[in-house]
Amino acid sequence: MTPLLEVRGIDKSFGPVQVLHNVTFSAYPGEVTALVGDNGAGKSTLVKCIGGIYPIDGGDILFDGKPVQVHGPRDAGELGIEIVYQDLALCDNLDIVQNMFLGRERRSGLVLDEASMEELATQTLDGLSVRTVKSIRQQVSSLSGGQRQTVAIAKAVLWNSKVVILDEPTAALGVAQTAQVLELVRRLADTGLAVVLISHNLNDVFAVSDQIAALYLGKMAAQVRTADVTHAQVVELITSGRSGDLGIAQ
Repeated sequence: MTPLLEVRGIDKSFGPVQVLHNVTFSAYPGEVTALVGDNGAGKSTLVKCIGGIYPIDGGDILFDGKPVQVHGPRDAGELGIEIVYQDLALCDNLDIVQNMFLGRERRSGLVLDEASMEELATQTLDGLSVRTVKSIRQQVSSLSGGQRQTVAIAKAVLWNSKVVILDEPTAALGVAQTAQVLELVRRLADTGLAVVLISHNLNDVFAVSDQIAALYLGKMAAQVRTADVTHAQVVELITSGRSGDLGIAQ
């Protein structure tokens, strides 16, 4: 199967500091690929290179098997790559519909087409089997952490995305809300999207992922099927870049 998103040999430096070294990574449709690594391993930098926020110094980005140029977030969005960052980028003073269409509002003549935006927002939430939101006209300030995360994910899905990258979606959530969000992550993949899950929580990773890619000091230690590795092996890949035969050659 062709990866929907693939990066090959990505290098990225900030001044004299090289943050990514020849990184190769792929994400497949219908699968959750977990991107794991310690703080400073390069996870956020890699995602920002894919999202067009940082220009790459070397290597290639391929989308659906074809080389592409991503010069900014707009290019990434046009390809179908949506990133849900840890801060969610939601406006507390707006309701759910207003947040989902922020900057991409639908108009009917000179006025906003509220009816079609409400309908599309409802369809998107229903399509993801979201049952935790009472009204799509609730202000975001009244939502729980799990509900906010759900709205941010639904906003990403609304725009015909093919790849959704989630940056630590359960970091600030309780047990019940984490379970809801992980269920949603799995449903995203089951609809055919390629989902990239960045997480420090290996229990979450093993619960929902099909593949695990472990970064170590800016290098890809290994990308493996989740079913083929143990919790302890992934910890070793994260902390030392190697576990038995797996990982960076010594």
